[in-house]
Amino acid sequence: MASRWREFLRKIDDYRWEISPDYKPGMQVPGLLYADKKMLDQIGEEQSPEQVANVAFLPGIVGKSMAMPDIHWGYGFPIGGVAATRVSDGVVSPGGVGFDINCGVRLLLTNLTEKDVSPRIEKTIAALFTDIPSGLGSEGRIKLAGNQVNRVLRHGARWAVEEGYGTKEDLEFTEEHGCLEGADPGQVSDKAKKRGVPQLGTLGSGNHFLEIQVVDEIYDRSAAKTFGVEQVGQVIILIHTGSRGFGYQVCDDYLKTMGAAVKKYGIQLPDRQLACAPVKSPEGEAYLAAMACAANYAWANRQCITHWTRQTLSRIFGTEAGKLKLMYDVAHNIAKIEEHKVGKKKMLVCVHRKGATRAFPAGHPDVPAAYRNTGQPVLIPGDMGRYSYVAVGTETAMEETFGSTCHGAGRVRSRSAAKRDFTASDVASQLAQKGITFKVASKSALVEEASEAYKDVSDVVNVANQAGISRKVLKVRPIGVIKG
Repeated sequence: MASRWREFLRKIDDYRWEISPDYKPGMQVPGLLYADKKMLDQIGEEQSPEQVANVAFLPGIVGKSMAMPDIHWGYGFPIGGVAATRVSDGVVSPGGVGFDINCGVRLLLTNLTEKDVSPRIEKTIAALFTDIPSGLGSEGRIKLAGNQVNRVLRHGARWAVEEGYGTKEDLEFTEEHGCLEGADPGQVSDKAKKRGVPQLGTLGSGNHFLEIQVVDEIYDRSAAKTFGVEQVGQVIILIHTGSRGFGYQVCDDYLKTMGAAVKKYGIQLPDRQLACAPVKSPEGEAYLAAMACAANYAWANRQCITHWTRQTLSRIFGTEAGKLKLMYDVAHNIAKIEEHKVGKKKMLVCVHRKGATRAFPAGHPDVPAAYRNTGQPVLIPGDMGRYSYVAVGTETAMEETFGSTCHGAGRVRSRSAAKRDFTASDVASQLAQKGITFKVASKSALVEEASEAYKDVSDVVNVANQAGISRKVLKVRPIGVIKG
């Protein structure tokens, strides 16, 4: 594929590159890539900036069609894409959310140090692997009966807490308090519900994981302390999963609906994978109601996994050690109706974050009260062999990216390429050399998730940091990994 977009690329500064709307007739706004020069060359190899330009066609899009530094090729939208459309006359696109609706991350704080955990890391990882079902099509320990599934879809993590799988404090430290308003199970297919019923409380497959990590470096001691991290060597637990087969089916169902809506409303698009409908149309409202159900399912899922993680750690390290405090839980595949300043005006927009994390600054009312003087924690996982980061939201993000930043490392090799280039024994050997204990549901999962399949997350986080759309707080490294 030709790289014509490069001819229309303008360097704004060392971390911002603008694609002119003159690149393709029909672009409503410019594209904006957050990257340094080295990363730009890497991004260009897979042509994902083409998708940034295509997203700029969406009716009602405002600001810019943006790509975070972890951008890579996705369905319609790039992964790492952010776009906001006017609620009044703009559209919502399932491709701007993705198939794993509300895939997200939650970080649990322990009162343990590396010295406490290392002697029992193999026992701990083995127990967590047993207690938390993982792998493709895995089924959970919760048996939803009757209309319970609809309660999960309406109430999300609140349902889980009411059922004894957590505390009210957990909800305080979860985006949207673990329940996105407007969920309507009546807009969800029976097929989606059937897929969701047996999978609640499961990790899933692919890049989903549970990691035991150790705080390696602290860059902002004040923010780290506010978030509950006191020292280098403190152990934390990072969980990454989403809405499982339920969310996938919701997306799949509504792509068909949106395909018909594009014809019905005469919407012109450069890529049918951007299928969409006006936010205020019956199709758009139905999708948002079903998407909210999937978002709530994902929050309930991560809450249940939190419960079993606490049980496991209590059994191994004692009751006090099992009282894991939730630092934060944030979605990175979602569309939300939010008020933002566009130019000099405040307006309601539908913010699509696909592989992008909300990054609200200090003072924002949606940031938990305990963090309001600091800003929202931003959780940025890397790959299983290196490190992950905690950052904090900024005013610059609010001004430029509708309060968004990167969500992870971003792939540089497809899963099939990783399986071609690496072997399970090589990856296992590398992890062992780094002192990382692991359990995986399959050898293919191990190979697909090799460190070399991803960008170095430090490069990604540094670009976001230098651009000012999030600010580094601390770095962690894995000592134990569970992969689906």
